[in-house]
Amino acid sequence: MRNQNKKAGWGVPLLLALLLVTGAPAYAQTSPAQKDLYLDAIQSITRGQRQDASRTLRYMVQQEPEHAGAWLDLAILQCKLGYAQEAERLFAEIEARFRPPPGIREIIARLRAQGCAGWQPASRLSLMVGRGISDNVNQGASIPNFTIGTGVSRIELQLLPTFLPRSDQYTTLSGEYARDLTSAGTLGFVQFQGRINDTVNQFSTQSLAAGVEHPWYVGDWRVRAAGTLSALILGGQFYQQQSRFQTQISPPPALLRLPENFHVSLLTGVTHLVYPTLVHFDSSMMEMRGLLEYRTQRTRLLTSIGYSYDAATAARPGGDRRGLVASAHAHTRIMNKVFGELGWIRQTWTGESIYSPGLIDQVRNQTTDILRGGLIIAVAPRHALHIELRQVINHENISVFQYDSRLAQVSWQWLNF
Repeated sequence: MRNQNKKAGWGVPLLLALLLVTGAPAYAQTSPAQKDLYLDAIQSITRGQRQDASRTLRYMVQQEPEHAGAWLDLAILQCKLGYAQEAERLFAEIEARFRPPPGIREIIARLRAQGCAGWQPASRLSLMVGRGISDNVNQGASIPNFTIGTGVSRIELQLLPTFLPRSDQYTTLSGEYARDLTSAGTLGFVQFQGRINDTVNQFSTQSLAAGVEHPWYVGDWRVRAAGTLSALILGGQFYQQQSRFQTQISPPPALLRLPENFHVSLLTGVTHLVYPTLVHFDSSMMEMRGLLEYRTQRTRLLTSIGYSYDAATAARPGGDRRGLVASAHAHTRIMNKVFGELGWIRQTWTGESIYSPGLIDQVRNQTTDILRGGLIIAVAPRHALHIELRQVINHENISVFQYDSRLAQVSWQWLNF
C-alpha cells in the first residue's frame, strides 16, 4: 500500500475528529472546495445534525478518495451515530490504505475500546437578560400634524401626545431551548422573549414560539425545512398569533462553481398572521429570497434579496401588499474573545388600493430600514456580554404611520453548551 500521509493530509479535517473525540480545536490548510465542505460538516456537528455532517463527509470522500482525514472523520462520526459495523469497516480501511501515524492509531484504538454506543440526543439552552433604553417604545409618529379627506373636505389635525414618540427604559429576558429529536438531524426548539418597559407598560411585549426543523437531501441538493407556531402579547393582551413554514434549498457545491468560501441558497416561506383583537387585519404572507453567503473561520457575511406578497384574508385597509426585501449581516472575530456584528434589513410595501376611501385617500407606500451594530465579548466560559445599538427608520407617504426609533441595550448571555 502507498503511504498517503502527506498527500492526503491527516491534519486537514482533524479538527472535526478532535471535536468529536475531545472537543479540542485544530487548524490546517486544505483546498477551497474541501474547505467549504469541511466548514459545512463542522457547522452541522455544532448544531447536533450529525446525519447531515455524515452526508457531507461521504461527499468529501467521493471527491477525494485519497483524503485520509476525511475518512477518519467519517469513521468517527459513524461510530458516534451507533453504526458500529460501518465504523469498523472504515477504521480497517484507514489502517490498510493509509498506514496512519501513532497519534491517529491511538484515537482509533480508544474508540474501539469505548465501543460505538449509538446516538444520544443533545440539548442546548441559552438565556439572556438585559437592560436598554429606547427613544420611541410606542412607534409614535414622527410628524405630529396630519390631514384627512380631500378638497373642501380636507381637515388639518394634530396627533394627541399619546401617539407621539415616548422614550423609556426597559428590561429584557429571553431564552431558547433546543433538543435533537432524531439521529437524522430533526431539531425541536422553544423560544421566549419578554420586554418590560419601566413606565409605558401598555407597550411591553412577551412572545413564545415553538417549532421543528429537519434537514434532508434530494439527490445532492440540501433542503432544510422548519415549521413554527408563535404568540405575541402586547400590553398584557393577546395581540398576534403566527404560524410559519419555511424551506432553505442549497445546490451541491460543484454545480455553480462559485469562488472560494461563497455559498448560495434559496429561501421560501409562508406565514399566516391572526390578530384576535383587530378586525380585518389577518393575512397570509409569502416570501422568496436568494441568499449569498461568504464564510471563513473568522468571518461570516450573509446577504439576501427577494420578493414578498401579503394577502389580506378580509377587507383590510389598503388590500393586499407587494414588496421587496433585502438584507446584509456580517459577523467577525475582532480579537481573541471579542466579536463584532453589523446588520441591515430593508422591507418595502406597496398597497393595491386606497387605504381608507374618504378618510385617507392614498395608496400606502412603506419603506422600513433596520440598522444594527453590536459587540459580543466572551467574558468567561459559557458567559458573554452583548452590547447592541439599533435604529428603525420607517418612511411612509401617510404621515401618521411614519416613525423613527433608536435603542441601546446591554445584555448578559449564558449558554449550557
